[in-house]
Amino acid sequence: MPGNIFLLLSSGVNMPSFIDAISETKIGTTITIEVTAGARQDIFPAGFNAWRKTIGCHVTARAVEGRANRAVVSIIAHTLDLPERAVQIEGGTKSQIKRVLIMGIDKPELILRLKGRIPS
Repeated sequence: MPGNIFLLLSSGVNMPSFIDAISETKIGTTITIEVTAGARQDIFPAGFNAWRKTIGCHVTARAVEGRANRAVVSIIAHTLDLPERAVQIEGGTKSQIKRVLIMGIDKPELILRLKGRIPS
């Protein structure tokens, strides 16, 4: 079985990339993220989950009374050098998997800002 994984990787088949977690909408760009609340440190981006097609986001805030959601908005805005008002959670406010709307940046610009920051 492990040989099959090697064959897939060496066969030239493109593996999913973090770009699969980003989509453009009429009002901005959406990122699908997977949040780890109560982490040791705030990190965004914190890797890419190819199976779920999500970009990782670790926040030290606990998922209590919206604290983790506010921390998510803050760290994403800081990482992308945007005001917090340009970042909002569009879906999944009570879930680890969230859709985050980024206003004012199109998909190519967002990819440029994240490229090289996402650990494999």
